[in-house]
Amino acid sequence: MRSTIRSALLIAGSIILGMTAAIGPSAVAQSQPSVAPADDGDQGLPLDELRTFVEILNRVKQGYVEDVSDQNLLENSIRGMLDGLDPHSAYLNKEEFRELSISTSGKFGGLGIEVQLQNGFVRVVAPIDDSPAAKAGIQAGDLIVRIDDAAVKGMSLSEAVRKMRGDVGSDITLTVLREGRDEPFKVTLKRAVVRVESVKSRMLDRGYGYVRITQFSSNTGDALKQAIETLQSKAGADGLHGIVLDLRNNPGGVLSAAVDVSDAFLDSGGIVSIRGRAPNTDQQFDANPGDMLYGAPMVVLVNEGSASASEIVAGALQDDSRAVIMGHRTFGKGSVQTLIPLANGAALKLTTARYYTPSGRSIQAEGIQPDVGIQDVNVTAAKASSVTPFSEADLAGALANESAPPQDAEQARTEDDLAADDYPLYEALNLLKGLYILRSR
Repeated sequence: MRSTIRSALLIAGSIILGMTAAIGPSAVAQSQPSVAPADDGDQGLPLDELRTFVEILNRVKQGYVEDVSDQNLLENSIRGMLDGLDPHSAYLNKEEFRELSISTSGKFGGLGIEVQLQNGFVRVVAPIDDSPAAKAGIQAGDLIVRIDDAAVKGMSLSEAVRKMRGDVGSDITLTVLREGRDEPFKVTLKRAVVRVESVKSRMLDRGYGYVRITQFSSNTGDALKQAIETLQSKAGADGLHGIVLDLRNNPGGVLSAAVDVSDAFLDSGGIVSIRGRAPNTDQQFDANPGDMLYGAPMVVLVNEGSASASEIVAGALQDDSRAVIMGHRTFGKGSVQTLIPLANGAALKLTTARYYTPSGRSIQAEGIQPDVGIQDVNVTAAKASSVTPFSEADLAGALANESAPPQDAEQARTEDDLAADDYPLYEALNLLKGLYILRSR
């Protein structure tokens, strides 16, 4: 089954834009475009196909080796119909719908991973920061092939998700395939209550701030504004020279939050548009005047785990030339899912539209191509040379430079640590400094 059914959840809206996931937050809009009722029009009902369906239903009822209820047969038929549309449309029974609608509080139980079904295996889209999965080293792109002793092949995504759930504090062992490794390997995780802190920030260097958005929830816009204000106060009288906005492994979130984040850095113009086939589906979101950074340079870090709402932000800032996008090509989730409650207490999650960047680009299955690519590499500090560097200052009688600023050894150590801990971020900071210097001249 190709459906990607949400399970452990931060959803309470009607249009789902983020990664359809098993154990993590999703992207949700606050409004629901109307979906027109079925119109038989000139086509009429497909009577021949319906007769074939009823014939098959009767054959299964009469001849299958075990008795199967009408409810199961019809539900499986519905699931199959939606599975044949695209990877994100799905039928949600009462239990699945209830779980999908739990909350948008940013707190849920599980492993803390966004997943999707791929070629019969569970593919990790992104681990959530500070979750059991992230702490255990699970990476975007990993394929989960066994859950404890059970093979994933042949399971539906919902079945795999149920197996990955369990009591908080209990252990689970995942067998993982990773590109670049010849053999599968096992990872043991402890289930926990995952609390998602949507926005994190700190100073990277004097005047240069860092903001990480882990996912887009209903309060992300307000949290971002507070983070920027805090960084501005730490920067002092000179203000912020620029920020690095980190959207790596951000699987999506609330559409309104993506719009708020983009609007915080844009003075005017479009942010994102939504276009579908049904009436009243099309929507356009534009920026309001005001840039919290007053035009200060920005570098946005993205990777293959940046999806949906993250791609909205990256695309808007890229099209406006407001930021330099750096990293890897993003996931390419550019479709809109509408959640439609049904009379029996279940729900239909139906792909109803695509979203487009301000220049009209659809990133569906293409993603956002960064302006500057960068490889994820491990950096280790070179051993200190036993030879003392020799310069003009070492010559006997050399004149002193009265205007030379004092050497900041602590800053040098911090930059070395950053290069070793997070090389892409180190490079993003260097690029940000270059942009600021260029802008200041």
